[in-house]
Amino acid sequence: MKKCNTRQLTTAAVVGAAYAALTIFASTFGITYGPVQFRFSEALCVLPFFFPETAWGLFAGCLIANLLSPYGLLDIIVGSLATLLAALLTARCRSRYLAPLPPIITNGILVGGLIAFEQVGFGSAFWAAFSFSGAFIALGEAVVCYALGLPLLMTLPRVSFFKRLIGQRSQS
Repeated sequence: MKKCNTRQLTTAAVVGAAYAALTIFASTFGITYGPVQFRFSEALCVLPFFFPETAWGLFAGCLIANLLSPYGLLDIIVGSLATLLAALLTARCRSRYLAPLPPIITNGILVGGLIAFEQVGFGSAFWAAFSFSGAFIALGEAVVCYALGLPLLMTLPRVSFFKRLIGQRSQS
C-alpha cells in the first residue's frame, strides 16, 4: 500500500469537503437525490485522473452527503461505494476523454439499481424501473461529468499551481 504525504491527504480532504458541500447545497434545489439527478459535485469525480488520492476524499464526501439521502442506509453504502469505484477506475484511465465514463457507468448501474429496488423491489417491475432510473442517472452523470468535469480536466494543467503538481506526478 502506497503511503500518502501531507499534501495528498490534504488534497483528498479538500476534494471530499467540496463534494459534500456542493451536494448538500444542490439538495436545496431538489436535483441531488432521486431517479433524475444532477449532482454538480460529480464533476469532481474526474480528479483522480490527475490526483488518485482524491478517490478516498470523494468517497468520504459522498458518504457525508448521502447521510441526507431519502434512500437511507442503502444509499449511504451503495451510492458511496459507487463513487469510490468510479473514482478508482478514473484513476486508471489513460485518456482525459474517457475519465468521465467510470462515474457515468457505475452510477447508472449501481445507483440506478438502488433506486429501482427502492421503488419496486426485486419483483417483475424491477427491470422496467431499473431501465428508467439507470438511464436517467447515467444521463445526469454524463451531462455533469462531460459538461463540467472534462473542462476541469482540460483547464487544470494550464493553471500554474496544478501544472506543477501534475508535472511532479508524472515524474514520480
